[in-house]
Amino acid sequence: MGNVIGLGRARKRKQEAEARRRADENAIRHGRTKAEKARERMEQQRLRAAVDGARREGPGEREGAGEREGPGEREGAGEREGPGEREGPGEREP
Repeated sequence: MGNVIGLGRARKRKQEAEARRRADENAIRHGRTKAEKARERMEQQRLRAAVDGARREGPGEREGAGEREGPGEREGAGEREGPGEREGPGEREP
């Protein structure tokens, strides 16, 4: 009689081999070399510099930035005492 092989284990090995084969195909089809990645990175930096150089305002600045105040940025905001911060009747100074 031949060797007994667990079908689950054989199936798993077959699936792993198929996954490795597919991964290798995808790496060949979609993978990029280090030089290709560096060239793309340099191109992106060049384009970003060209766009930033053509802007009317400086980087990070917008027209109207800082003119409006948000709800927590008003003058005097946060200076009022909350209900737990008030002095009680026995805590007043004489």
